[in-house]
Amino acid sequence: MTVLLKILQVILALSVLILIHELGHFMWAKIFRIRVDKFYLFFDVGGVKLFSFKIGDTEYGMGWLPLGGYCKIAGMIDESMDIESMHREPQPWEFRTHPAWQRLLVMGGGVLNNFILAIVIFIIMLAIWGDTYVSNADKPIYVNELAYDMGFRTGDRILRFDDYVPDDFLSLQADLARRNVRVATVLRGADTLDIYIDQNLIGDVLETPGMFDLAMPFVVDSVMAGGPNAGIGLLRGDRIVSVDGTDTPYLQDARKIMALNAGSEVSLGVFRGADTLTLQARLDSLGMLGVFFARPEFEHREYNLIQAVPAGFGLTFSTVGGYLRDLKLVATPSTGAYKSVGSFIAIGQVFPSTWNWNQFLYILALLSIMLGVMNLLPIPALDGGHMVICIYEMITRRKPSERFLVVAQMIGFVLLIGLMILAFGNDIGRLIK
Repeated sequence: MTVLLKILQVILALSVLILIHELGHFMWAKIFRIRVDKFYLFFDVGGVKLFSFKIGDTEYGMGWLPLGGYCKIAGMIDESMDIESMHREPQPWEFRTHPAWQRLLVMGGGVLNNFILAIVIFIIMLAIWGDTYVSNADKPIYVNELAYDMGFRTGDRILRFDDYVPDDFLSLQADLARRNVRVATVLRGADTLDIYIDQNLIGDVLETPGMFDLAMPFVVDSVMAGGPNAGIGLLRGDRIVSVDGTDTPYLQDARKIMALNAGSEVSLGVFRGADTLTLQARLDSLGMLGVFFARPEFEHREYNLIQAVPAGFGLTFSTVGGYLRDLKLVATPSTGAYKSVGSFIAIGQVFPSTWNWNQFLYILALLSIMLGVMNLLPIPALDGGHMVICIYEMITRRKPSERFLVVAQMIGFVLLIGLMILAFGNDIGRLIK
């Protein structure tokens, strides 16, 4: 059932994104009276389609291959590779006979719609649910082996990455990789230190999750009724600082010691106000106390609709900037970021296993931004490639030859197929592992 729900979410999200994107091309083509021959969700490879109908000059339908969709514009060399129509006498309703600036808007309409969709979604989300995050201010980190090797220590507070002051604790690792950080400034005890980042380790940063966990003191919130330690005297607000004589300044330290002593009795060092107590406790077979710990404090911002509008724009622009940095990492082989490129399989794993409107809309907005940015890349066969040709024509007042357009489109297809092979290969490799 979980797999089916994820598949349905992927299909729904991609359907919305494809329709919105292609609608951008369609609308601008109609504005400039350019004929649209076909408007399809999914590909009708081999002429096989689930359904179709015609209104005016345009055939609308749904193909059988759910790997995208298309808007076939008359008089344009696109993914259909309809070369024969280009040999006929140019017509006033064709794409090729219109000014370059109009063709530029037609090709940019899909990307524009993707960004507008993301903005609208973020505005709706902020107005309904607000924004919840873990503030980085005064939050100590708990490091893994990679972070330790890079010079970070458990208990450090990260103040700056170069000149950037991180706000969201949960984005620290992503910020470290994305921003090409050279120097991390941390507060260690009472001292401010600079940690120089080895750029050769950025690939490891991308592949090693959990570099910066939140270092949390083990403060008791409540004791499970009927649990193994319901009657030993633990109270709300008690802080467990040692287990069996081993100091455990943070929850993660306590978990390690308790896992080693699963199923046995242990002594707990407990701070209660100004007093230090020793209590005897029993661990279950999983090394658990049956104690709920105090959760970290989350920051929450509320927005009304008017406030949500600029915040939605800001969140969209910052997300676009983050994704551009991700693409820069992918294009740098030494980082190994290309190994993280994924296909529909990876997209499916991102969606939650239960339906959640908040998470679905957030992922939809992210995917819309990704689709928009990817299509802006100046690669033939993508919108960005067509836009570059239009801009070239506007500057030079010269049209590229038909042969050039055909060759560029074929090169673009080869590049896109290579990218798809890489994405599916990465996904299959991850599934095997």
